[in-house]
Amino acid sequence: MVAPMLRCIARGRWFFTPGPIGVLPLGLREAHSGAQGLLAMQKARGLFKEFFPETGTKIELPELFDRGTAGKFPQTIYCGFDPTADSLHVGHLLALLGLFHFQRAGHNVIALVGGATARLGDPSGRTKEREMLDAERVEKNARALRQGLEALATHHQQLFTNGRAWGSFTVLDNSAWYQEQHLVDFLAAVGGHFRMGTLLSRLSVQARLKSPEGMSLAEFLYQVLQAYDFYYLFQRYGCRVQLGGSDQLGNIVSGYEFINKLTGEDVFGITVPLITSTTGAKLGKSAGNAVWLNRDKTSPFELYQFFVRQQDDSVQRYLKLFTFLPLPEIDHIMQLHVREPEKRGPQKRLAAEVTKLVHGQEGLDSAKRCTQALYHSSIDALEGMSDQELKELFREASFSELVLDPGTSVLDTCRKANAIPDGPRGYRMITEGGVSINHRQVTNPESVLVLGQHILKNGLSLLKIGKRNFYIIKWLQL
Repeated sequence: MVAPMLRCIARGRWFFTPGPIGVLPLGLREAHSGAQGLLAMQKARGLFKEFFPETGTKIELPELFDRGTAGKFPQTIYCGFDPTADSLHVGHLLALLGLFHFQRAGHNVIALVGGATARLGDPSGRTKEREMLDAERVEKNARALRQGLEALATHHQQLFTNGRAWGSFTVLDNSAWYQEQHLVDFLAAVGGHFRMGTLLSRLSVQARLKSPEGMSLAEFLYQVLQAYDFYYLFQRYGCRVQLGGSDQLGNIVSGYEFINKLTGEDVFGITVPLITSTTGAKLGKSAGNAVWLNRDKTSPFELYQFFVRQQDDSVQRYLKLFTFLPLPEIDHIMQLHVREPEKRGPQKRLAAEVTKLVHGQEGLDSAKRCTQALYHSSIDALEGMSDQELKELFREASFSELVLDPGTSVLDTCRKANAIPDGPRGYRMITEGGVSINHRQVTNPESVLVLGQHILKNGLSLLKIGKRNFYIIKWLQL
């Protein structure tokens, strides 16, 4: 059996082609009873929410995929990601999981970075206009998103193989075809195929037109460009299916109508649910509650803890949505949870699967080390941590580099790190038990630092003052 291997093609575009792998044990294999079964399975998992159009086409969606089950007629599916920030976030993961499930079933998928459309701003699901981004910032964000998508696809390929032949994963940027377009030529060729009444009837447009702020022409034309993207990918790559969040259905319908008018061919849309916070707010940058997939913005530990903290009433649903675990295995995990809820087994498994997909095995190991160091006071975990991990774990902590002079005491260390006030008050903070080094309380200010106790094997010390104030010290010239 085969799974994908990475092959670079050109700037902004890459994909996987098959290479040999081993076969997983039968009990752990995914059960895909044909591609029609794939649609039904993802619907059952809750990942696929709506299909458009469901009926009335020459070839219906299940039939389209049924023709591609044997690998003779693989389909192409795409999903767009606008670079309004320099990182993807958890809210993007379900669309990516949808692409990955299609890829795992042998179909070809495209992740389209909206290097052009991000300049306009998608009005879908918004009550006011997005912040306008200049070309330089959009290009920088687009480059970061391409790198993020490539990293996720690589982790998927390396760590989640299933013993089957996979389709390709391609990353494209729509600026590649829009930068060659002239405005008047584009409007003349494309604009006549869109009816104003239809565009104005979209719910996203209606909501914005009724708002105090109204709607700009740039935002209004966004659905036209997204429809053209679908047409371009249909013509160039044979892409017949667009995947998107449930707030994208209006834009997907515009693409369907445009392609059908021009070619007479049927294309389809599939939506995935939007992930919301406990208050019901959509997770994302605009809502101010984004959990980022870029390590510089949200560490592997923070991502891991986000999923570990999920409530019991949502964890089973999230296991179905965010992981590749077979449904029988998820049922088994939940049965164990009923007997031992205090172990939070489903939450830990969910956190591990997502963190491994986003940050790879090294990222998952890092998250577990940080968890042991912070919540279980593990000295071994602290000693195994890098400077980067300590800074990620204690983001608000002061970081100091100090020279270890002979006879350096606890009091000297606290003062050099500016962790305690000068004079008797700082001295008393130590004697009264308000100071710990590497999770061990120290009460003698004159104690000389000891390697292996106060200074870890990695040359670091974690100084804690009170309950919440942390200081990271990197010792030089050990």
